[in-house]
Formats: sequence, C-alpha cells, structure tokens
Amino acid sequence: FVSSFTAHVATEEINPSLKVPLFKEKTKLEGTKRLKLYSKILHDCASKGSLSSAKAVHGKIIKNGIDPDLHLWNSLVNAYAKRGVFGYACKVLDRMPERDVVSWAALFSGLVNEGYGYDVLDLYCSMKKDGVLPNGHCLVTALKACSLSLDLFFGTLLHGEGVKVGVLLDVFVGSSLVDLYAKCGQMELAERVFLFMDKKNVVSWNALLNGYALKGDAGKILNLFQGMTESELRCSKFTLSNVLKSCTYLVNLTWGLIAHSLVIKTGCEHDEFVGCCLLDMYSKCGLAEDTLKVFKRIQEPNIVAWSAMIDCLDEQGQIQEAAEFFSLMRCKGVSPNQHTFASIAGVAANLGDRLYCEGVHACIFKHGFESEIILSNALIAMYMKIRSVQNGWRVFKEMSSLNSASWNSLLSGSHNGKTCDRGPSIFHKMLAEGFKPDICTFTSILRSCSNVLNIKFGHQVHAHIIKNGLKDNNLVGTSLIDLYAKNGFLADSELLFTQLIERDLFSWTALIAGYAQSDCSEKAIKCFNHMQRQGVTPNNFTLATCLSSCSNIAMLENGQLLHSMAIKAGNSGDVFVSSSIVDMYANCGCIEEAEAAFQGMVSTDTVSWNTMLFGYLRHRQGLKVLETFRMMLDKGLEPDEVTFIAVLSACSYMGFVNEGKEYFNSLTNVFGIVPTIKHCACMIDILGRAGKFNEVESFIKDMKVTSNPLIWETVLGACRMHGNDKLGESAAEKLFELNPGIASHYILVANIFAAKGRWEDVRRVRALMTHCGVKKEPGCSWVMVNGQVHIFRSTDGFHPKHGEIYIKLKELVEKSILAGYVPKTDHILNDVSDDEKLEQLFHHNERLALAFALISINPVKTIRIFKNLHICEDCHDFMKLVSGVIKQEIVVRDANCFHHFKSGICSCQDYC
Repeated sequence: FVSSFTAHVATEEINPSLKVPLFKEKTKLEGTKRLKLYSKILHDCASKGSLSSAKAVHGKIIKNGIDPDLHLWNSLVNAYAKRGVFGYACKVLDRMPERDVVSWAALFSGLVNEGYGYDVLDLYCSMKKDGVLPNGHCLVTALKACSLSLDLFFGTLLHGEGVKVGVLLDVFVGSSLVDLYAKCGQMELAERVFLFMDKKNVVSWNALLNGYALKGDAGKILNLFQGMTESELRCSKFTLSNVLKSCTYLVNLTWGLIAHSLVIKTGCEHDEFVGCCLLDMYSKCGLAEDTLKVFKRIQEPNIVAWSAMIDCLDEQGQIQEAAEFFSLMRCKGVSPNQHTFASIAGVAANLGDRLYCEGVHACIFKHGFESEIILSNALIAMYMKIRSVQNGWRVFKEMSSLNSASWNSLLSGSHNGKTCDRGPSIFHKMLAEGFKPDICTFTSILRSCSNVLNIKFGHQVHAHIIKNGLKDNNLVGTSLIDLYAKNGFLADSELLFTQLIERDLFSWTALIAGYAQSDCSEKAIKCFNHMQRQGVTPNNFTLATCLSSCSNIAMLENGQLLHSMAIKAGNSGDVFVSSSIVDMYANCGCIEEAEAAFQGMVSTDTVSWNTMLFGYLRHRQGLKVLETFRMMLDKGLEPDEVTFIAVLSACSYMGFVNEGKEYFNSLTNVFGIVPTIKHCACMIDILGRAGKFNEVESFIKDMKVTSNPLIWETVLGACRMHGNDKLGESAAEKLFELNPGIASHYILVANIFAAKGRWEDVRRVRALMTHCGVKKEPGCSWVMVNGQVHIFRSTDGFHPKHGEIYIKLKELVEKSILAGYVPKTDHILNDVSDDEKLEQLFHHNERLALAFALISINPVKTIRIFKNLHICEDCHDFMKLVSGVIKQEIVVRDANCFHHFKSGICSCQDYC
C-alpha cells in the first residue's frame, strides 16, 4: 500500500547500537513502564524535531527485543511521519501486528503536512480495505488531502463517510469540508455546510472567506466579516488580510477602518504582510497621509512595504514625494526588486525629467535587471511618455524577447505630438511579427488614429477588432466612439454607443466630447443630462467639456448648474474645470462672474490666465487685459503665443500703437517666441486701425507674409474702417486669389465700394461671388427666455408672437428717434429707395430679438442677445439709445465681441 513517495526512503537500516542521548537507561524499568517511557520520548522527538533520537529509541527497542504495544507502534509511525521520513513510517506500519485508525492518521498527518495529497488518498483506500473505520481526526486529514489535490469527488465520498460515522457535527470536520468545497470553487456547498455547523471557529470562517477571496467576491467577504465580528470571534491575521484586500478592491474605507481597529486589537499591527495590506487599502482609498502613518509603524519594512508606499504616492499624484521615497529606501539599504523598478519607472515618466529617467535606467542595469522583459517594457513606456522616442526604440531593439506588452509600450508613444503618425506602421509590424493585438493594443492604435484624424486606417483597425471578437469590450468601444466622433462621424459614434453592453463614464464622456468638438453643443448638454439620469457621476473632463458647450451657445443657466455641480462634487479646484467656468461666464456675457471665478481659483496656470485675458478682450476691457498681463508676469508665469494674441488685440482696438509695437518686439527679444501669422495679423490691425497704411505695407514686406489670407483679411478690415478703397480693392484681389470661398471677403469689399458710391463695383463683386458659388451665411440672432432658445432672422414673420414683436419694435423706433436716433441708411448695400432702406434697417434680426425679449423678460433682468455675425453700426447706435430709453442693460454678443449697452453708452466705446 506504500505509494510513489517511498522512492525517497533512506537506504540505511535502524542501527541498534545508537546511543539514546535524551535519557539514561534504567535497567530496573520493565514492562508497561518501559513502553510508556519510550512512547513519551518518541512523542518528544516528533514535536521537537529530533530524528536521530527517534532512531536511537527505535534501535534500543530492536536491540533489547522489546515487544511494542499498539501505542508504542503508533508513536514510532508518528515520529517518522512528523519528521518527513515516510519510508521508515511505512515500514513500521507494515510490520505492525495490528493497526488502528490512530496508526493510519499519524501517517496521513505527516504526508499532508508535506503536500502529498494524492498519496494520502491512496493510503486511505488501503486503510478501508484493512477494515479500519475513520474517526474525526482521520477524516480531517483526508479532507485536507482532497483540498490539496482538488479532488472534489473523493471529498464528497468522505463527506458521506462523515455522515455515516457520525462526526459531521465536529467543528474540525465541518471546517475541513468548508475548506474543500471552497477551494474546489463550490461556494454554494461550502456555504451550506458552514450554515449547518452548530459551532464555528476561526478556521471555518477563514475557510469560507478564502473561498470567496479565490473567486474575487470582495462584497461577500465583507458580508461574512460583518457576521464574524458580530459572533465576537477573534480574527486571525489571515482573516484580516483577506478583509483588507476586499476593502481595497471595493474602495470601502468604512470597513477598512473597522478591520484596522481589529488589527490593532489582535496585535497584528506590526506584521509585515498585514501592514502591506493596510498600506494598499489606505492608498486605494486616496489617503496618502494615513498610508504613511501605517508605513512608519512597521518596525522593519521590507521591499514589499516600500514598493507599496511608492505606488501609493504615485497614485495620489505625489510624484516628487514618491521619487524621494525611492531614494530614502536605497539609503536605508533596502535593495529594490523588479516591482519597485517598474513603479519608479512610472514615477520618472510622470516627473518628465529626462536625466532622472536615464538615472532609473542606469540603476536597473546596476542591479542586473536589464534582461527582465517587464522592466524593459516599463522603460519603453517611460521614454515614450517623456517624448524620448529614440531611447524608447533603443530599449525595444535591444530586447532579446518580446511580448504584446512590449509592442503596446512602443505604441504608447504614438498617442500625442509628432509621433502620432508612427502608430499605424508599428501596428503593421506587430501583426507581421505574429503578435496578437489585445485590448491595450487596440485602444492605443485607435487613440493614435484619432489624434491624426486617420479614419481610413481606423476603419481597418475596427475590422481587426471585430475579427478578434473584441467589439463588445467597453474600453475598445469607447476608443472607437472617440475615433469616429473626432473625425466627424457622429452617427457612427452614436450607433457604437448604443451597442455598448455597459456605458461607463468614459464612454459617455467620449460621446459628449465628440458633440462638443463638432459644434453640436446642444446635443452635448442633452447627452450630459441623460448621463446624469442614468446615475453616472461626471469627472473633471466631462464637466469641463460641458462647460465649454454651454460657453459656445451661451447657455448661462445650464452653465450655472454645472458650476454648482462642480462645487458640490469638489471639482471646482481643478484648474481645467475652473478655467472652463471662467470661460463659460465670459462667453455668456457675465464678465464680473468670470472675474470672481478667476480670483477664486485655488491654482492657476498659463491657460487659466489666458482664459481671463480673452474674457476681458471679448468684453472690450482693454486696460484690464494689459493690467492682468502685468499681474501674470509679476506672479512669475511664462506667457505663451496665445497670451500675446490677447495683449496685441487689446492694443489694437484701444489704439495703443507704440505699446503694441513694444509688445510685438518683446516676443522675440524678451520671451524668445517666434512671431506667428496671428501675431503679425494683430500688428497689422494695430497699424491699420490707426490709419498707418504705409507702415502696414512695409510691415507685410519685411515680415514676408504676403501669401497668407489672414494678413489681407486684416488689411481689408482696416480699409473698410477708414474707407481706403484703393488698398482695400488690392487686398480683396489677393484674397480672391488665395481663398476665394470666404463670403465675408466679398461683403467687406462690397461695403467699401458702397460707402464710396461705387455701385457698379458692388454689383461686380456680387456677380463674382455668385460665379464662385459663394453664399453669405444667413444672419440670425437668438435670445433665451424661460430656458428656451428663440431664433430670429431679418424681417422674420414666423415667430408665434410676431405681431406683438413688430408693435413693440415700432414703439422702440419712435422713442429712439425722439432720443436722437438717426438711421444710417448708407450701410444698406442694395441700390434701393430710402424708404426700403429704412424698412430693412428697422427689421434687423437683433432688433426683433430685443423686442421679443422686452415683451417676455422681467424688466429688472439684463437682456442677453447673441448674434452669429457682426452687429452693424446702425443697430449699434439703436441699441445704445434704447438702453437709455428703457433704463435696462442690454448685452449683445456678436462675432467680434460683447457689447454692454447701458444708459446710452456701449462698453466697446463705439469701436464696433
């Protein structure tokens, strides 16, 4: 009956001449007393691990011709089995004149302790053939053997044996059954046995907890832990470690704190393994300070604890602290392992310091881990993130073996910047090398295609995704939504979104961002509202995107709701969200609120300052633009290209020619910024608005910008302002040559000709416009009343209240004429009678919107009108006079800026 493990039996026989070191031979000791003494010595040998002493006793028994009783035989089996000498144990068992359940159980126990599960089951069958019935201890050992070998069938037979011999109510037998079923994945059977147990101990609770831990059912573990605490059982460190892992997985701080209190109560606080579980739990719950406190209480933290602490700081965004912790660990003499290096490579990537990254790389070499594939992949990803593409490629090429993660790390460098176009070639090569793309591969290559707007290759990748059976994966589906949305295929994005099995925050955000980027702002807001109804909580990016949508279509009420939501959710401190709030208020005509939001920002960057600068610019508060710019410099922030566009534009409409020249020259001389076309256009606007056309022409020649349409568009605008039809005509010809499809170019030059009475030229420009197939964008204005947008076009007669609107408008015209209003009919380009010109002027769309607002809005409230084109000079004068007549503020946002009309004055200082 002895199984395969007997191959390990020692070849030497028992030597009867061996001396017994642990006791003095007593010659007078005879009979049962001698047998009991030998049994006691063998028991001590088994417990204290003295194999030589056990052999000496056995030798004495043989030498003296002693006839052992059953107890002595069992003691010999137990001594050899406990010391792992199973060959001797089996020989003794084989020579026994009779064997009982204790004899077999002693051998089973030793074998189980050494992991010989299958051998115990073979021997159990031999015991049954020997006619010996199992007891509770024997069944416990046999069930442990079933758990070791995951033999569910044999275990169920033993379950039946337990019922048959009446030991099933024994707490140890019950615990072993729970452990068996749990390890075999039969959690229903495990829980059923557990529930029917009269008494439960820590072992039975742990067995069930471990089963759910193996299944990854963190919620069930916490439910069981709650029951365990109610039963007032003392928790072991194994129980607490499982519970802490579950709290980590579920990010359940409440039960994590309860578990921590029990850790302290049971004295496990200084245990390294439990300490690491606590570190991980606090880290995942976002409590870096508590994580550090736990770490400091570990007496001698090992590399696992140090690595967990570095991971925690990295995850909480404390990158510098994580790097310092790594240095401290090395100073303490703790040698980093592969996991530590993988973590610090991620930290280095987030720091963005190339020298530090290269130092980490050198450190990996120094410790002999350069051939570790996991670390090579981490190094590639690190170099790609800091845009050190050549170093990333070098690591990749030096790798002796590659896996899919290696290619994914390489692909991660094609997400942003100039390397986006490398993504398709890397993907092609990966397929050619025989590697199968995974979820990470597809999300990376789709992101690359999104950023370079490569929809053609994106379609090919989509086909691969379907072929690989990953079309239902949420991450891949979200990446596909982003790809199609960024390329303007919103219908495809919507279809993919509806096909998602589970719609999470990222999939909703991808669709919302797609709508926002495609100028479908109303759809973006509707989608956001739908997302909220589904119970999905927005993140910083979602809120910022929706605020941007509110900004685009001036939905102030929605923007205010989003602002309050950001404050409530604690997102208002994020610089991205707070900058979007500033921009939303500025674009909705509430510059005071924008200013207050900016001043209340926790942290600011160049983008947030630029947002405020452009807010002031749109509201024609030029002095505040320049003042804010000086404050920005005083704060030590570095201005960028965008900053100077705002500054130069402010100088332009304020007529600050000399200041504008100084700022333009400082671009290169002080800040090292190469002037862009936009900067040149701003400088031309400064000179043109001041009527310095000779300087304009010299500037264009000196800067060599004659081939850019933006330059000539700016010149044309200045010529329109000063009535310079000669240079205006020349600029228009350049524009018709460079970019003939823009309607505003034809309209501007036609305005110049009309002002000079050159009607024949006006007709010629219109004919050319028709010939080129260029159509003027229809002008419209809109106003929001009671949450609904009302759109008006000139001479509109389709509004349900058009009768009341025209009556109110007539009343306003009459009152404004009494206040000194003189219509400027020269702005009507049609060669028609003066009466017809007046009719056209009086029914411009912004006036219709004003009349409707006055019959609909509370007189105390500010009227906010939004217009897609520039407000004409006559309507500008009309709005000024009406604001004084009705004693109510009117805010009009046109394509150029905000006009705050109040008490007969406009904030733009008539610089429309």
